[in-house]
Amino acid sequence: MLIKRFTLMGAILISAGWMSPTRADEFEGGKKIVTQSSASHHEAVTAADSQNDLSALFVAVSLGSSNGTRLNPKAFPFVQDYLKENGEELQNVKNTGKSSFSLIDGILTQYGLPKELKYLAVIESNLKSTAVSPVGAAGPWQLMPQTARDLGLKVTPGGYDERKNYYKSTRAAALYLRDLYNELGDWLLVIAAYNGGTAKVYHAIHKSGSRNFWDLQYYLPAESRIHVQKFIGTQYFFEGQGSVTTLTRDEAIEQLSGSSMYVFNRKVSAQELNSCQTVSISGKYYSSIIAQYTHMDDADFSRYNPDFDKVMASANNTYDLKLPADKMELFAANKYQILNESVQLLLNGETAQK
Repeated sequence: MLIKRFTLMGAILISAGWMSPTRADEFEGGKKIVTQSSASHHEAVTAADSQNDLSALFVAVSLGSSNGTRLNPKAFPFVQDYLKENGEELQNVKNTGKSSFSLIDGILTQYGLPKELKYLAVIESNLKSTAVSPVGAAGPWQLMPQTARDLGLKVTPGGYDERKNYYKSTRAAALYLRDLYNELGDWLLVIAAYNGGTAKVYHAIHKSGSRNFWDLQYYLPAESRIHVQKFIGTQYFFEGQGSVTTLTRDEAIEQLSGSSMYVFNRKVSAQELNSCQTVSISGKYYSSIIAQYTHMDDADFSRYNPDFDKVMASANNTYDLKLPADKMELFAANKYQILNESVQLLLNGETAQK
């Protein structure tokens, strides 16, 4: 079935290359008149855009995206159909969601989470703070009342509902996603558990004998299975590629470079994470200099920031630096001296390979 889809898509793309739309716009009294031919041309352009999206999906499956991620072939049929059917709605969210995405990005970064998790709010609510589901979930993250209370939000019978407060609900969702990941260690399983609960994910793991989403998916409720694939499709729409959040843990280890994988290797407790602050940095920072200025030993710094020097020496030298709050204050106060001394150390060739 998958091969047939690829073959059909290839035929569509080839035929699209031979389309030569004619000029059909006419003017009358200085006003542009759209003729039937012009409407047909618009439809052809729209179809061509759709075909370009499908072509990108084909490349994502067969060759991989520019960041090295590949779309799992088992996801392709669903994602293809999902983008065809929901492209216009997703484009509307893209056009109106910049401020919401900016707020969400900042909070996810603060919690040390991948920014791509913001697309979960798209499939939950189309980013609408007023969204309410038939079963009582509410807000941009569609939290149930008791879950929200457990995460520290106020939800009262009188109608006061912090689930609809964008800032507070996003912080609660980030906390929930972080806890789910600390428990499950796989982003696709996290998305499934966010929808249906961890009990159903563990049931699927037990029944299938696997922790791979693509192996256990049919032991999950259909809603949770589809939720995961909607999340993948939505990310491909917005980003044009996948990320660590669209891969199983094994896929991520296989496909992603060390510069993307350090998040798997942090050796900090949940309590330590709660007291941490995170800032995204780039440049020629060096771990031992940061440790010196923040009064940490090298081993402790590496627990919070594994593979730091390896990542900063790579082409993609951006890192979500995570430190205890008091240490982050020291970093912020001395960042320019830290950077200067790091550069000098690197120029002098005094760094040791870690």
